[in-house]
Amino acid sequence: MALAQPLVKKDDDRDDEAEYSPFLGIEKGAVLQEARVFNDPQLDARRCAQVITKLLYLINQGETFTKVEATEVFFAVTKLFQSKDTGLRRMVYLIIKELSPSADEVIIVTSSLMKDMNSKTDMYRANAIRVLCRITDGGLLGQIERYLKQAIVDKNPVVASAALVSGIHLLQTNPEIVRRWSNEVQEAVQSRAALVQFHALGLLHQIRQNDRLAVSKLVTSLTRGSVRSPLAQCLLIRYTSQVIRESSLNTQAPDRPFYDYLEGCLRHKAEMVIFEAARAITELSGVTSRELTPAITVLQLFLSSSKPVLRFAAVRTLNKVAMTHPLAVTNCNIDMESLISDQNRSIATLAITTLLKTGNESSVDRLMKQITNFMSDIADEFKIVVVEAIRSLCLKFPQKYRTLMNFLSNILREEGGFEYKKAIVDSILILIRDIPEAKESGLSHLCEFIEDCEFTYLSTQILHFLGNEGPKTADPSKYIRYIYNRVILENATVRASAVSALAKFGALVESLKPRIFVLLRRCLFDNDDEVRDRATLYLNALGGDVSSDNDGRDLKEFIYGTLHLPLVNLEASLQAYEASEEPFNLAAVPKEVKSQPLAEKKAPGKKAAATNVGPTTVTSIGETYEKLLASIPEFSEFGKLFKSSPPVELTEAETEYAVNVVKHIFSNHVVLQYNCTNTIPEQVLENVDPATGDVEEEGVEDEYQLEDLEVNSADYMLKVGVSNFKNAWESLGADFERVDEYGLGVRESLSEAVQAVINLLGMQACEGTDVVPSNSRSHTCLLAGRFIGNIQVLVRLSFGIDGPKQVAMKLAVRSEDQFVSDAIHEIVANG
Repeated sequence: MALAQPLVKKDDDRDDEAEYSPFLGIEKGAVLQEARVFNDPQLDARRCAQVITKLLYLINQGETFTKVEATEVFFAVTKLFQSKDTGLRRMVYLIIKELSPSADEVIIVTSSLMKDMNSKTDMYRANAIRVLCRITDGGLLGQIERYLKQAIVDKNPVVASAALVSGIHLLQTNPEIVRRWSNEVQEAVQSRAALVQFHALGLLHQIRQNDRLAVSKLVTSLTRGSVRSPLAQCLLIRYTSQVIRESSLNTQAPDRPFYDYLEGCLRHKAEMVIFEAARAITELSGVTSRELTPAITVLQLFLSSSKPVLRFAAVRTLNKVAMTHPLAVTNCNIDMESLISDQNRSIATLAITTLLKTGNESSVDRLMKQITNFMSDIADEFKIVVVEAIRSLCLKFPQKYRTLMNFLSNILREEGGFEYKKAIVDSILILIRDIPEAKESGLSHLCEFIEDCEFTYLSTQILHFLGNEGPKTADPSKYIRYIYNRVILENATVRASAVSALAKFGALVESLKPRIFVLLRRCLFDNDDEVRDRATLYLNALGGDVSSDNDGRDLKEFIYGTLHLPLVNLEASLQAYEASEEPFNLAAVPKEVKSQPLAEKKAPGKKAAATNVGPTTVTSIGETYEKLLASIPEFSEFGKLFKSSPPVELTEAETEYAVNVVKHIFSNHVVLQYNCTNTIPEQVLENVDPATGDVEEEGVEDEYQLEDLEVNSADYMLKVGVSNFKNAWESLGADFERVDEYGLGVRESLSEAVQAVINLLGMQACEGTDVVPSNSRSHTCLLAGRFIGNIQVLVRLSFGIDGPKQVAMKLAVRSEDQFVSDAIHEIVANG
């Protein structure tokens, strides 16, 4: 409104006008004082409107009013109904809605609002309806229902829309009242006014949304051509898509219902309707190339539109289609190449990433030249999208790794934030891992980057990778200089990582060992204890001049090998260790993942008993079960307990007696422990005489149905993670490796498929690979565990979406026994 605009002269400097705010320095107390103007005998409409504007500003800025303050303002505002000023009346409506008066206060303004609702001024009628429906409860709503029904079919579109929008809001609080308006809303759907038809269709769908058949009938009747409003047409397209999705779940018919309607909308005169229809077709599940073609054609026309919003909408939709149907988008590549130079950087980014997804091998070099000039003009979040698309393209066309790797190395040296640089580094690491020919050039690029890297995390990540991969190259010595420079020039965290990387070169490359000794000895005088400790440790391990017993371990296993210990168990054991002449023994650290301590298990609402037991004496549930079973003569000869499962509930929660079972797995036996709990305080699980309270000689027999119990493959697998999966995988070797591919069928998401396989095998996910990034179409999951007989098992799962929600999986298993590798594949094949 004009009242909210800065009061400046027309010839004022434009810069001064832009910096000026009419609300600068507003305080609640001062505005409440100004609100007294509402009580003046001679009302100044302009002044009152300005005060209301300030009050609305404070409310929308999150300022809170006390009950007393809100009440005083509300009563003062009600006096403004005596003013005939139209602008002030509209401001009064706004402030009443925002103050949300209590039930006893609403009565004061109800009569004024009812009078306005029946006024001859349409603007009063529409606003009064909105306010009344906002502040009244169900009781008063019944009294004005007749007026609201009449308003829905009012000839004035402003009044009708106000009533319909109020109905949409009221449906959340008083649905039974609004549902009685169906006939009037149905009539409003046939209105010639665009907004009235739009609001009426939205309300009618909400009224019927829980009745699938009613929604289908609504869509069927309206798709025959009675909807004229472009906005309502867009809504109808969305409802049609919903009906198509639901019908495809229930039937396997080859023909889609209503597809012809969606295709017909592609020829509508309104651009918003055309785009909505095209997007709806592209998002249909299992859409075929034939069904996609007309939608892709109209989106291609939008790419050359003079309107930026149409170009953006089209290229964004095509970008999504390219993920599942890249060939269908190929025809649009020429149009999208022209968008790389679009002034709107969002459009240009989407065009580039789409081209990278759909381009062929011959177009890679041309695209890279265009992207190089473009990267400096966009924000980091757009750059990350481009980097990820380039990584995918390189994996698609590995022969082009030189061009793409050079591009990544060039942008790595440019300015950018952490997330952007991390995306580039991660991409280079993935390309090195998956494209062997790219290893040498990739490592060289990473070495150059850490010479001037400002991010500690990235430096340590690259140093760790260099330590693992550098010694395996043709000329390992060329990386030593880059690594040692970090010892001289970097912070303590990076220096410690560099020391570890140097030691790995000394362990694997015998010819470099004397040079590594010299460099590590220099690190003994570092001012950081972590760096000194690592240098001392590795000098001992490599056989330097510092003597120490290495427990006879193989050198490579010591430096490269994994601990094979859960870190939580190692931490607990170190905390419990008391310094003495006897050194800390790694072999004494438990290898099993400990369950929740018994001390933490207590009934709801009950406090745990006070105890002075220290952390070193708290036994795990597994250890408790083992002692319990060993004390029973029948089970004492079964040997060491391999695993105890979590309790499996066999009854419903509301039954009188709750029964669960724990499965104890031994090498050659399975013991089932049934736990029965009484859920009724008045009864006990004994033979008790209800009259005397004494135990009865004969109890009352009763039977309860228990759920079926299964002993599955996961029960024979112990979750034992590894700290470095790659090293553990290589140390197991390929002697007992088995690889095969499986189809997992239709899944709602890739994440669901990953969790299903993890639960089936009962293994521990490593390195956070159980989490699937959103919108990912492929994923690698790493699992570790120990099969019964204490046999180590490692699993590498590669998932991919093949077709409409069809998930394919490649399963690679390595273990210490061929029988176990075959058993894992058999479990998946039968699962």
